[in-house]
Amino acid sequence: MLNLNVRVTHVEHSVDNLRVFMRTPMPYLVADKVGEQDDDALPDAAPFTTNAMSNSQLVHFVDLQAVMSDPNGLGQIAEGGLHLLIDDHRLRGTVEAVRLHRVGIEPGFATLAEAQQAVDTETALTPPLFVGDTIVDLVLHYDTDGPVQSYSIANVLDPGLPDQDQTANLILDYASDTPQIFRSRGLITDPVEVQQEGYGGFLSFVWEGTRHILEGLDHVLFVVCLVIGAQTLRALLLRATGFTVGHSVTLSLGFFGFVPSGVWFVPAVETGIALSIIFAAAAAFKSFKDRTRTEFAMVLLTTLIGLLHGLGFSFVLHKILQVTSPNIW
Repeated sequence: MLNLNVRVTHVEHSVDNLRVFMRTPMPYLVADKVGEQDDDALPDAAPFTTNAMSNSQLVHFVDLQAVMSDPNGLGQIAEGGLHLLIDDHRLRGTVEAVRLHRVGIEPGFATLAEAQQAVDTETALTPPLFVGDTIVDLVLHYDTDGPVQSYSIANVLDPGLPDQDQTANLILDYASDTPQIFRSRGLITDPVEVQQEGYGGFLSFVWEGTRHILEGLDHVLFVVCLVIGAQTLRALLLRATGFTVGHSVTLSLGFFGFVPSGVWFVPAVETGIALSIIFAAAAAFKSFKDRTRTEFAMVLLTTLIGLLHGLGFSFVLHKILQVTSPNIW
């Protein structure tokens, strides 16, 4: 059972150390450590858990007694999977604190101050507590030789959970007064590069945007229509710019809530996007006599289509980020 698939990491800088505040659903730490199931017996339980059969289903509970006996044990599992590298050298961390919370009543973890408060908050937990309903907050301490200018961070744990490739990861770095925000999807087996220059967070969003385009058939088809329909490089640049301007306007308006809130609105926009791709395909193959006038009209139409597509993406972006997120622009 997995009732949450969001992991948040805050990296706090000091002169000669890094402190990592991490929030992770408990299944990401222990799911791969359950023994093989036998028809006649329960499998060996993962560390800090117990197993039971309920309605012919294997279920997993948190062993609160084991957690109390070894409070930093889950933190050590997390540290083993977290690879924090400086100049390709992996640092080894020490566990400072571990806290467990039940999903739904966990304290906030969106800012460094909230994370610091969360790991200092002792939550009353009573059995039965499903592993899938449990969040683990922890602090890892890493000694460094001095101030850290750049590093990479990855997580090599592979819990084998369904849809784990859709895990949402947020990494916030506090090397300066304004935190850098890095977003990554999946298990983060490929390291996220963090640099103080301030470009790393921006580049992570560029990469996620590229993935968003390539993984959506509607996006790919529209780009193909743009290329086919534009007979010169100038025409292609004008249309792409028009689309980008339109897309940016409604992306901002939709994200900040300046759009209708009725249940009909999202389906109407998504239907309009599909129809706009059909229109773009027809326009791409149609020949026109007055090329100058036609090119102006196509740039205008592409801009209008961008307005429509920007609304569609604003719905997605609103689920990823909060309006109050730092560096939102």
